Amino acid sequence: MSILRGHWRLAVAILVAAASLGSAVVLYVTQYRTDVQTDDTAASSAVRAASEGTVALLTYKPDTVDTDLSAAKTHLTGEFLKYYGTFSDEVLLPAARERAVTTEASVVRAAEAEIHPDTAKVLVFVNQTTTSRERPDPAQSASSVMVSLTKVDGRWLISAFDPI
Repeated sequence: MSILRGHWRLAVAILVAAASLGSAVVLYVTQYRTDVQTDDTAASSAVRAASEGTVALLTYKPDTVDTDLSAAKTHLTGEFLKYYGTFSDEVLLPAARERAVTTEASVVRAAEAEIHPDTAKVLVFVNQTTTSRERPDPAQSASSVMVSLTKVDGRWLISAFDPI
């Protein structure tokens, strides 16, 4: 009888150890190894999308403002697309037309801050030059932005644009 009791305890201990090991493997693969699911190509694609989208959002000219703002919207998704649509119609478009505001942005540097299979955050450093009818001399500014991206139909789109 004592031999059976000893085997039963051993069997339970082995089952508990196997279940614990299985749980640990599942958690490791699904929770802690997202870097395996996101390769270097995904990271570089997200950085490129954030950089191109940032330039599109911050660059427009009075004579092409409609086209410029429409092109910028193709880089956006979700609530940020709705916000930018309203902001561009109510603020950017009138300013560009009425005061001849021209802005040109360039990305100095960008790097992924956080990357997942379907979302990413990219830190973007931007230089921007602005002129207008009232201020024809170029005003230059430098800023940094945390660009949040969401993958939609295989394409990285900007879902938030937060100046830092």
